[in-house]
Amino acid sequence: MDFPARFSDLPVATWPRLRALLDVPTQAADVINMTIGEPRHAFPAFVGPLLEAHLAGFNSYPSNEGQADLLAAMAGFLQRRYGLAVSTDQIIALNGTREGLYNAAMALCPETKNGQRPVVLTPNPFYPVYGVAALSVGAEPVYVAATAETGHLPDFASLPAETLRRTAIAYVCSPANPQGAVASEDYWRDLIALAEEHDFMIFADECYSEIYREDPPPGALEVAAKMGADPDRVLIFQSLSKRSNLPGLRCGFAAGGAKSVARLRQLRAFAGAPLPGPLQSVAAAVWADEGHVVENRALYHRKYEIADEILGHVPGYQSPQAGFFLWLAVGDGEAAAVKLWQQTGVRVLPGAYLSRDVAGENPGAEYIRVALVAPTQEMQRGLTLIRDCLYQ
Repeated sequence: MDFPARFSDLPVATWPRLRALLDVPTQAADVINMTIGEPRHAFPAFVGPLLEAHLAGFNSYPSNEGQADLLAAMAGFLQRRYGLAVSTDQIIALNGTREGLYNAAMALCPETKNGQRPVVLTPNPFYPVYGVAALSVGAEPVYVAATAETGHLPDFASLPAETLRRTAIAYVCSPANPQGAVASEDYWRDLIALAEEHDFMIFADECYSEIYREDPPPGALEVAAKMGADPDRVLIFQSLSKRSNLPGLRCGFAAGGAKSVARLRQLRAFAGAPLPGPLQSVAAAVWADEGHVVENRALYHRKYEIADEILGHVPGYQSPQAGFFLWLAVGDGEAAAVKLWQQTGVRVLPGAYLSRDVAGENPGAEYIRVALVAPTQEMQRGLTLIRDCLYQ
């Protein structure tokens, strides 16, 4: 039997690869898992009773694009957060943002760009779905280093003109996973201008936008509106997973120009997996509420302070601007992860598992990613063990 070759060069997926790396004994009695970005703060207390009140909805097929109250709540969030007047036909509800980040490429990437194979740009390190989406539509994924030298954001303008001429889509994550860097309004302006010059779309993954220190990160669609850019130039992706500690609810959305969203809705009508109706009703209430988001952000503020207290003296330590990851330079991420596990029982993710080798270099190889999602005391103990094991 012949299988498609388009995925033949994919590395082993992140989590099986990590399990294989750490399949060695540890001398620690307790395990502290700081690998996955799965929020462990409490989700809003009203979720349970509200879900129970809508259980009858499991008897009905759900709305493909999102039921009216959910879309209205999402539009309300965009108005409050970014001052955007977005109509509901510019939004599609997603069964988890990863679905949208993948299917947006399926729906919107052209078969050719200027008569050639299209390019999809992605930061490096990156969320793995970006590269897989590019391969799925027959595009060439181009991994653009996001390092300390570039402010931990990709410098797409530095790419050769020939690459930009073939570019159809550029993925950007701000606040960045894993580095916690925030794209400034100037960064978005420059990127949107570059996209208009070379006629490509920007897919802005803004799933960490509500976890930040002082100033809320600017949004790509917000900046595009201020510039008067083509409304279909930018598509943003949002999620309840991090904002509201509800990764299991699987509710996100994409918003942008009406033409782009119409194509996403058309694909969803044939091949999508919409969010079940009762969950849409719950999600509508969660998107409409900001009180729990403020409380959640305050918990992360304290975690930032603890991380700075424990690791602030470490050479090269950079406190994140936003999000809930630390991106720690350790020389060799894999070796550090194994050492930590064997000696302390702390599990972290080698940065190379979020990056691709380009020209023999992997921008994540010398880093580990540490998630700050555990209860505060557990996280504090884990960070202390990391410091004492790797930096003393």
